[in-house]
Amino acid sequence: MKALRQTPSALQRNPILFVPVLVILLFQIPQLVLQAVNPLVASIVSMVLSLVFIFVMPFFQAGIVGMADEALDGQTTLDSFLREGKSNYVSVLAASLVLVAVNFVLGFVAFFVATFGGFAILSDTGVGIGIVGLVVIGLIGALGILAYLLFVFFVQFYSQAIVVDDLGAVDGLKHSISVVRHHLVSTLGYSVLVGILGGVAGGVFGIASLLSSPQSTSALALPEVSLAGRRRYTPRYTRNRRNTTAFRPWIRAVTPGNRPLFKRFS
Repeated sequence: MKALRQTPSALQRNPILFVPVLVILLFQIPQLVLQAVNPLVASIVSMVLSLVFIFVMPFFQAGIVGMADEALDGQTTLDSFLREGKSNYVSVLAASLVLVAVNFVLGFVAFFVATFGGFAILSDTGVGIGIVGLVVIGLIGALGILAYLLFVFFVQFYSQAIVVDDLGAVDGLKHSISVVRHHLVSTLGYSVLVGILGGVAGGVFGIASLLSSPQSTSALALPEVSLAGRRRYTPRYTRNRRNTTAFRPWIRAVTPGNRPLFKRFS
């Protein structure tokens, strides 16, 4: 929490900290543009960028942490970003791959549980599996979600441990777990605050992506007013246009600017 209190002054002294973040955001622009042009291509680009980010983000993550550590005590530069990114890339990448592997395993288990639960609910065999089976499936799903949240909660400072304390990937994960275990309350408050800020930022980008897609444009379009069933009023002289052919020169002569002859027909 002390670091959070120091963050505004550090950012004020070092606005250059926003440069790496803006570079990351620039990678999202092609996806947003393609979302408005071709959603299918945008989905493919999003998958490719996700794979690229797995190997690119550790460099940015290490560099940003190194710059932030220097900014808390004074001034920082992009040279620090490059230096810390290079020197800690392998360790941060290894720890990130561990997190990806855990996410994959938990995601696979969740998919298996959801699939099995869906078949159990839709099957006709089973009254016996009904309540007890659903309760068991629900408990397994809840325990899986809880295990994932606890894992992320305890290892969230692995990059800081690797960069600031000059540790390896495994030692960085262990040190993060130790720090969180000894500062549970402050870490919980920090996580809630960061989660709220991240949710707001994600909501802003989500709304921007939604509004930029062609589906949202058509969905938000105003409905057309239908005139079916309503008789359209036409002036008498218009309805009898066939009978006024001989009088057209006279009508034009007495009507200035070719306006309607009678005011009620305007």
